[in-house]
Amino acid sequence: MPALARRLAAAAGSLLLGAAAFAAAPANPAASTDAGITVYTAGDIARCAYPDPAYSGAAETARTVAAGLAADPQAVVLTLGDHTYPHGKTKEFTDCYDPTWGKFKDRTWPAPGNHEYYTPKAAPYFAYFGERAGRGYYSLELGSWHVVSLDSNLAPAEHAAQLEWLRADLASHPARCTLAFWHHPLYSSGGHGSIPKMRDAWRLLQQAGAELVLSGHDHDYERFAPQDADNRLDRAHGMRQFVVGTGGAYPTPFLLTVKNSEMRDSGRTGVLKLRLLDGRYEWEFLESARITPLGLPEPDRGGDVCH
Repeated sequence: MPALARRLAAAAGSLLLGAAAFAAAPANPAASTDAGITVYTAGDIARCAYPDPAYSGAAETARTVAAGLAADPQAVVLTLGDHTYPHGKTKEFTDCYDPTWGKFKDRTWPAPGNHEYYTPKAAPYFAYFGERAGRGYYSLELGSWHVVSLDSNLAPAEHAAQLEWLRADLASHPARCTLAFWHHPLYSSGGHGSIPKMRDAWRLLQQAGAELVLSGHDHDYERFAPQDADNRLDRAHGMRQFVVGTGGAYPTPFLLTVKNSEMRDSGRTGVLKLRLLDGRYEWEFLESARITPLGLPEPDRGGDVCH
């Protein structure tokens, strides 16, 4: 079968199975000698519905992350919210998250999700992660990259304070390459859809020249082309968003495809591996050990340069 026919058949099969057709990832730029920093990331992780956490979806993805961390002592984890289900209670962190993703807690930088706030003030989340949770938002340096974690759950006054902090943080940390992560995606083709709450944060980040935004919330994997805060394609100056709600809770289907969506996959549980290099980045979706239905596209991978 010719190559084009094989790709069309795979795409058609993926639609029938709930994994959307995809656009090819941009070609990888030339290899760099920069060692960079490896990041493993996902959200929507530990669902407390399994008799034994060792056989849960969170345990499967945790094994994938743990293998990567064992091979690279400099690698870190970014979590994209909804660490536990259903209510973000202390017992859920203790019984469901800690036996799985909690094994690499000391290498994890988190962002809170809406399920954490089902318990007042997300108190168990802040208690579990301690200083690493900040006040819900914070920043850090990973190699040559500036990385910002934001809270997409805040009330208007608190969110306004977060935006003022973000403006000051970006001004005091100029970097060629910047990554931000939070829970609710500004753009999503999944069941929850696009959520406008973080549009102003997107604008501030894009004005500062940021490259990447990571989110969860919808339990699927989706990659967008670089775009602005108003859903306009902007390959020269826009930010690329990944939705990675595949941490192990349970999968959910796509609904209407949002403009500028380049790749959609709702048939896998796994994590996104990012290589943050000097002036560029690479990505690869790592599938967990769960059996994958036939007809899905190959797991997503690609790379691009910073502005």
